[in-house]
Amino acid sequence: MLLLKGGHLVDPQVGLDAVLDVLVGDDGKICQLGEGIEPAEGCRVVDAAGKYVIPGLVDIHVHFRDPGLEYKETIEGGCRSAAKGGYTDVCTMPNTKPVCDDAPVVVYQLAKAAAAGLARVHPIGAITKGEAGESLAEIGNLYKAGVCAYSDDGRGVQSAGMLRTAMDYIAQFDRVAISHCQDESVVGKGVVNEGVVSSRLGLAGWPAQGEEVQVGRDILLSELTGCPLHIAHVTTAQAVDMVVRGRERGIEVSCEVCPHHLFLCEDDITDDYDTNYKMNPPLRTHEDMLALQDALCDGRIDCIVSDHAPHAAHEKALEFELAPFGIVGLETELPLVLTHLVNTGKMSWNRLVDAMCVRPRQICRLPRVAIEAGCEATLTVVDPAERFTVTEDFLESRAKNSPFIGAELCGRAVYAFVEGKAILANGEVVSQ
Repeated sequence: MLLLKGGHLVDPQVGLDAVLDVLVGDDGKICQLGEGIEPAEGCRVVDAAGKYVIPGLVDIHVHFRDPGLEYKETIEGGCRSAAKGGYTDVCTMPNTKPVCDDAPVVVYQLAKAAAAGLARVHPIGAITKGEAGESLAEIGNLYKAGVCAYSDDGRGVQSAGMLRTAMDYIAQFDRVAISHCQDESVVGKGVVNEGVVSSRLGLAGWPAQGEEVQVGRDILLSELTGCPLHIAHVTTAQAVDMVVRGRERGIEVSCEVCPHHLFLCEDDITDDYDTNYKMNPPLRTHEDMLALQDALCDGRIDCIVSDHAPHAAHEKALEFELAPFGIVGLETELPLVLTHLVNTGKMSWNRLVDAMCVRPRQICRLPRVAIEAGCEATLTVVDPAERFTVTEDFLESRAKNSPFIGAELCGRAVYAFVEGKAILANGEVVSQ
């Protein structure tokens, strides 16, 4: 048995916001909430006083590179990164090698994650074969194998007709189509936001419209097909407004935002051309950054994701134009949100739980996790006051490509449990 003593429990799903004890049975389920619960003989006791206890964190947008690109990251390494960040569940994007476009890759990923025994992995299947945009992936076989959603993340489906056909199929399985909105005919060879900074640095610009054109297109296709739509990594105020207007018309459309788009902007890219600031989509304007923060805090943006994208050091050491897009982020995601939004009073704990625990599960059709008797004890314990500096050693990932190394942050996960089993204890990943 497990007893969490004196933690501040927050779960808006059940109207919970109180200091209570949580007793977990040997079956991995919550059996009692209350004050002054006494541990039985042999019960493990965790002192949660001064800490917050919330449903297990979920990240529905990560890249674990396995199979095929294990020199960047492995599923086990990705699961360790997730556990270090306090994440109990992650959804892996399909742009592996081979692409996750048929059942065998799903089976492989699930087996590797089960062997790791840390965060649970929920594979996302590709929309088109090889993410090439030319023919449909095995939508039905992927569903039977257990995918939680479909996406051609990393590039996006360029043909509106192909996406329309795919959404007709996806809608039959009550799954969401996750759209990477990048119109290649508009974006071209862009590597940073098009504007003053791209001109100053002499780098090819990536206009905001290259994202927004497809946001609008895909919302209309969702309306046409009835397929639920989720917009990946929004970066502009205009994109958020388009999502809101779609919802107002009754379309089932949601969206996510990444910490790097919340807390960095194009102005952070200096003339040292640090490729850790190169991501897809790119960092936008300071005004967009502030607008994204507001939209997240008031619920117009549904959830927060890391877009955890490991790359080898030699790849990121290339010239800015040649280096790959992306950064790692699972370990720093929660601390950044706590430091800049929650601890400053801009975001409530209820909203944090909704954005990082509740809505992600709903969007990707994952089983409900709540802090109530009878529910699985999948929980994250957060110390909002622990101060630390991000170092390469802090990152569990094989890759270290983060612009936040050296940042001084306040707040992090210190325990995480999956069905009552600890995967993070005293801030360290539990070896399985």
